[in-house]
Amino acid sequence: MSSSHSLGRQIVSVKPIVVPSPGRGIDLQVKVTAPRSGRNLPVIVFSHGNAWSLDGYGPLVDRWAAAGFVVVQPTHLDSRRTAITWDDPRFATIWRVRITDLHAVLDHLVDVLVQAGLEGRADRGRAAVVGHSWGAQTAGALLGARVLDAEGVAGEDFSHPAVSAGALIGATGTGDTLTPFAAENLPFMKPDFSTMTTPALVVAGGKDDSQLSTRGPEWFTDAYHLSPAPKSLLGITEGEHTMGGLAGEQVAETSDEDPARVAFTADAISAYLRAALDLDDADWTALNSAGAGDGTWSLVGK
Repeated sequence: MSSSHSLGRQIVSVKPIVVPSPGRGIDLQVKVTAPRSGRNLPVIVFSHGNAWSLDGYGPLVDRWAAAGFVVVQPTHLDSRRTAITWDDPRFATIWRVRITDLHAVLDHLVDVLVQAGLEGRADRGRAAVVGHSWGAQTAGALLGARVLDAEGVAGEDFSHPAVSAGALIGATGTGDTLTPFAAENLPFMKPDFSTMTTPALVVAGGKDDSQLSTRGPEWFTDAYHLSPAPKSLLGITEGEHTMGGLAGEQVAETSDEDPARVAFTADAISAYLRAALDLDDADWTALNSAGAGDGTWSLVGK
């Protein structure tokens, strides 16, 4: 699939922009990437996977910007740049700080856009959140998902009123099937999707066999199956956790490098968000009409 929107137009990035985040201890920095031309540009706030930063995910972000989105990327506290490791006492609360980071970006979006030179060009009324891996759980919280405690009780509501749609790539599943390592170090990976009412696209890899769960690739489809409509599920048949290298070419965790798969994933998310944000549904309609594609992907909705 190739987007009907120009993917050849020039894009620009501005970094770092510091977003006010009292009590965080380390400045919340973001990178903003956008097309050099165009107005009324929708906004994507993107949450990275564990250990990454605002400098990752170029293959995704650049393609979204070329398709007409303003993309804002924060660096979360779990980034390699902070040196906060699994055994650091601060690590246990990073999942909450991640969510607060996205709230801070959205709450200060006007100032972020001004500092990026995009004043008057972005449409703040059309904002979406997207995340990969841990970032998908983070983004899901702003769509309405909650976190279950040890007794199975859902925690607080972290949804954000500015968010109209989202996309979750490799999102943590539910159930008491965490591996011993995950149960000890990542006990917050117990989402409750029953309250995730905001429209969203869930992207799951058919070969994403996580070391965090005993359930296999279907674990990553829970965000679709266990959340209320409207939702869509895009299955990438041969996709592993990085879907071909979302974070960058030849990075260490890319075990299934495939630039074409990354481009397809990026374009499918662009198409979904343009439709969900009431901009243009041509590409999304075409993707749905294609059904199961050529066997390399599948798409269902509710």
